[in-house]
Amino acid sequence: MEFTARYVAVGDSFTEGLGDTDPALPNQVRGWADRVAEQLALAHPAEHYGYANLAIRGKKMRQILAEQIDAAVALNPTLVTIYSGVNDILRPKVDIDAMIANYSEGIAKLAATGARVLIFTGYDASSSKVFASIRGRTAIYNELVREVAENNGAELVDYWRFREYNDWRLWGIDRMHMSTPGHINMANRVLAQLGETANIPLPEMAPIPMKTTAEMIRDNAAWTKEYVGPWVSRRLRGVSSGDNLNARWPTLHSPLAQD
Repeated sequence: MEFTARYVAVGDSFTEGLGDTDPALPNQVRGWADRVAEQLALAHPAEHYGYANLAIRGKKMRQILAEQIDAAVALNPTLVTIYSGVNDILRPKVDIDAMIANYSEGIAKLAATGARVLIFTGYDASSSKVFASIRGRTAIYNELVREVAENNGAELVDYWRFREYNDWRLWGIDRMHMSTPGHINMANRVLAQLGETANIPLPEMAPIPMKTTAEMIRDNAAWTKEYVGPWVSRRLRGVSSGDNLNARWPTLHSPLAQD
């Protein structure tokens, strides 16, 4: 099929779809970008939407720029979404100014295709006792990302201001990636940015459980052992959870026929 509308998603685990598990799909995840693509195809059948998702978990900015930008350009996109840089911000040291200068060059390449380009600010993790420490870095990153968007004619999806994500039911059990409801909510946010009227219903979420201090301490210890420890170990060894993974949808296909 010849696709006259072509949506290409670029980035890391946020865009790959971690936290929204679907064993039937590549890399066993679905994610907000898949859901956006589906809604676009449903809303505009005459435009023959094609969709590719080049995002791979764990990728840092330089890897995304080196491995995904030219690949996205080669697909002749009419719409691109990109979220990149958070894996860099989480490192002990990062040169945010240099990183964003390179990012601007990548966004310029995408914009030069004539595609509509959406870029994201980083999430305000002030409600997290663990990740609140990077709030200052993220704020600097966001201000520079706003400038990148303005300078390159890109649109901004302002994740920093999405206060509904202070509800931890929108986050997965690893507390680092969005849950299925979180991905659905993000899909709706992106669709709204695109001017679409589609709104995907959120699944019913269980009430927030009341826990004693002892229960919270046990939960935090278990979380640290199962998720934080392996994450730190990978960083110390210089490896990534995405090292042996390929892009989920490396070529354009119909988002209504995903299997």
